[in-house]
Amino acid sequence: MGVPFSDPLADGPTVQRTTQTALEQGVTVPRVLELISKAALTVPVIIMTYLNPVLAYGVERFAKEAHQAGAAGVLLTDLPAGADPAVEQTVTSSSLALIRLVAPTTDDARLKMALTGASGFVYLISRLGVTGARADVPPDLDAQVQRIRAATPPRAPLPVAVGFGIGTPAQAAAAARSADGVVVGSALMDALGKGGIAAIERLTRELATAVHG
Repeated sequence: MGVPFSDPLADGPTVQRTTQTALEQGVTVPRVLELISKAALTVPVIIMTYLNPVLAYGVERFAKEAHQAGAAGVLLTDLPAGADPAVEQTVTSSSLALIRLVAPTTDDARLKMALTGASGFVYLISRLGVTGARADVPPDLDAQVQRIRAATPPRAPLPVAVGFGIGTPAQAAAAARSADGVVVGSALMDALGKGGIAAIERLTRELATAVHG
């Protein structure tokens, strides 16, 4: 579940556009927490956002109320590992999983640091650049996933989810052959914008069938 932020640096045109629409419709941290609470889902819900909305809301307050609403974890896209130990400590000492982003350019020393204190799963950015659907899955994806697996603590291995650039069932199936999870964002937002709820539901089912089939 995304919390919109007015300066989505890591996102491409689709997410930028939908972020602006969400902000104009009054989607804020409290509204997102309300939606999660009302949904009462039986699957884990991860809140994905930038650091500023959480800081403005109050980190301790956010961690407490996000858990109370039913969230299982948080992914702060612009908070590098070690950049703000106080924020990280607040999240890791709460009931929320602190999910880390790693990239193809993350070297071994940095990868080890990024995975220290991480929980839930690791989000692998499959390619450099911003979010948005691409034509194919990177050819070295399996090697990237294996490198992350090798760096995770043996006693507490973390699942690896792959995102950025995945938008079709074929791409999702290809990514799932290497990773434990597949993250799709822009393609679903495009489907919603073009065809409404029916379109996003159809694409979601196609993606799920491809991944699990």
